[in-house]
Amino acid sequence: MKPLRRLHLEIQTHRRNPVGILRSSFREQGKVKHSNHGRLTGLSLDQLKLIQAAFAGEALPKGHPDALEILASREYGASRAVLQLAKEMALDRALYSRPQPWVKDVLAMVAGRLIFQGSKLFLSHQAPNTTLWEQCGVAGAVDVQAHCYAPMDRLLARQVAIQKALARKHLTEGRLVLYDITSSYFEGAYEESEIAAFGYNRDGKRQHEQMVIGLICNEDGCPVGIEVFAGNTQDASTVPDKIREVQQRYGLKKLIFVGDRGMVTQANYEKVKDWEGLWTISALTHQQIVELLERKLITPELFDERKVVEVIDPDHPKLRYCLCRNPETKAREGATRTRLLELTQAGLGKIAGSKRKASAAQIGARVGQLLAKYKMGKFVDWDVQDGKLVWSVDQKKVAAEALWDGCYVVRSDVPKEELAAAETVAGYQKLELVERAFRQIKTVQLEVRPVYHKLDRRIRSHVFLCMLAYYLQWHMKQRLAPLFARDGTEKHRRWSFAAVLERLQAIRQERVKLNGIEFKQITAPEADQQKILDLLKVTL
Repeated sequence: MKPLRRLHLEIQTHRRNPVGILRSSFREQGKVKHSNHGRLTGLSLDQLKLIQAAFAGEALPKGHPDALEILASREYGASRAVLQLAKEMALDRALYSRPQPWVKDVLAMVAGRLIFQGSKLFLSHQAPNTTLWEQCGVAGAVDVQAHCYAPMDRLLARQVAIQKALARKHLTEGRLVLYDITSSYFEGAYEESEIAAFGYNRDGKRQHEQMVIGLICNEDGCPVGIEVFAGNTQDASTVPDKIREVQQRYGLKKLIFVGDRGMVTQANYEKVKDWEGLWTISALTHQQIVELLERKLITPELFDERKVVEVIDPDHPKLRYCLCRNPETKAREGATRTRLLELTQAGLGKIAGSKRKASAAQIGARVGQLLAKYKMGKFVDWDVQDGKLVWSVDQKKVAAEALWDGCYVVRSDVPKEELAAAETVAGYQKLELVERAFRQIKTVQLEVRPVYHKLDRRIRSHVFLCMLAYYLQWHMKQRLAPLFARDGTEKHRRWSFAAVLERLQAIRQERVKLNGIEFKQITAPEADQQKILDLLKVTL
């Protein structure tokens, strides 16, 4: 009887390139013996290991009915992270106290706004590409009417209660409440909408109807409430009702309301100044600063780049004026004026040097159009003499204007014992956090527009969904702060919020078939992905 031989591959790695030795082993007279049958060269170590596994019966050739197959691959990590954070922040319970299918649908839309943007219809078609809907309890096909539009109506009906819950969690008695307004324009026809209207457009889209959006944040910039107004709403007109909302609906008996100079106008201040428990922080308009200058309460010399100078109005002793100068704004305003003056002078020179005959009225019209374009008329003296333009720039006026570059005045009725001058100015500067929120909601990450909804209730619900998405983004960024803090600069900078989502989306759920058995497998996180998950306190 011939001895039983077992064929195997032995890999030798002590050479420059790995070599596979094809050998067989057998027993003869009680001893183990080996025979060499050839060598495999020119292959990588991984390729040799696959062949070695095949000889050992541990791998199957491609196409074999029992071979490993990846049947499908879908996004998993980003959806898992956002949804797990939403539950940790108790956002699901804020939406509704009991588990409901529509609540899970809303969570899918909130997470989807962060991860995918796009329309609700687009999101409803993402089930083959992401596990988002599956993680929210929707198996199979997603119906945009049942899983998006109907839940949006339920969400809008719950908006007041949800914002109350967020306010209880994030607003603190006696602390700052930040409020600001922005606009977002529509494209297309909105004939049945009472929201869409022409108004002051911050995006420079004057030919488009728009909506106005008001956002409330706590002193750290965490959003707690949003409201949609008609596009022709004046900013200042929303302030008294918004303060009343915070005091009565959200239950803050004592607060410091922070609004921009266009919000807490003199008229609004007169309305609310005697409301119990209310203090305000705002800034003066240019005209109000001029009035203080004319009353000789302030002078340009009082504005300092290194410290805040405080002035008390003797006619209104409760009011404090904090005088500040921002060096960056000073440089920017000076450079802008210089550039506009150069363009104005070039244009005036062209008009004065024209050989074309023109009447005084025609020359005046051209000059007026030029000065209106660059808004430098207050510095220019001009006249038409003998059919020619004569002009000059009043350098004294330019120098006088330059004294105010970077200057601004913060007005507040908060007692000094509550907030020092520097703290008051810092409180006003926190409005930048609301502006940052608007940038994220409007363009950077959440893309509130284009608005595909034509019904006003859906428009309002859509904007509320975007705010809730920013709410989650804000909390994610708080946890990711160490990652961003340790990031490089310029070309060595790697991490942004979008980059974090991209890495999380690379964690996939695979549908795998092995030995005829199908199962699901989550890809193992790489080191940087695991770092992100650890910071977010998310487990897969």
